[in-house]
Amino acid sequence: MPFELREHTADIAVEARGESLERTVAAVADGLAAASCDEDEIPADAGERFDLSVVAESREALLFEYLDELIYLRDVRLELPVENRVRIQLEHSDAGDAANADAADATSTPDTDDATDAADAVGTAGTDETDDRWSLEGSARGVPLTEIDAREIKAVTYSEMRLEAVDGDPDSGTTAWEAYVVFDV
Repeated sequence: MPFELREHTADIAVEARGESLERTVAAVADGLAAASCDEDEIPADAGERFDLSVVAESREALLFEYLDELIYLRDVRLELPVENRVRIQLEHSDAGDAANADAADATSTPDTDDATDAADAVGTAGTDETDDRWSLEGSARGVPLTEIDAREIKAVTYSEMRLEAVDGDPDSGTTAWEAYVVFDV
């Protein structure tokens, strides 16, 4: 399992680890779904895939904006987003070029084909650059809330949020990532 639910006072936390930045972000989103209901309750054939996109000034802000958008879409669409897939791109506006994440859609489900993650090749670049822009293109399967018994997750928080490279070599694109995110319930 690429994520774990952690006890947190009056909240719930998701800790995720992935072979790439994209897989880690998708795993946190799947952890959000698991925090909402028991994974065994999620019907395999209910719901259609939908697309979403977000932009932010840093990787951490991008993770926050993505999870916030998933919560918003859950409330508006009345669907729990599951089977999350993401592509992440870093754009350097000062040079006018982009470091592109040319990977196949990354997902946290185990049956996904292995894909190189070009977003990891940018390593920790962009965290201090105010002109850099991170973008995420994602998709999820929206399971109708009428099909499951879901608890409400009110919001994602910056409290204790962590997103960091933990193993590997960012220059070769073989970096593993860890994330820790607290949700208000």
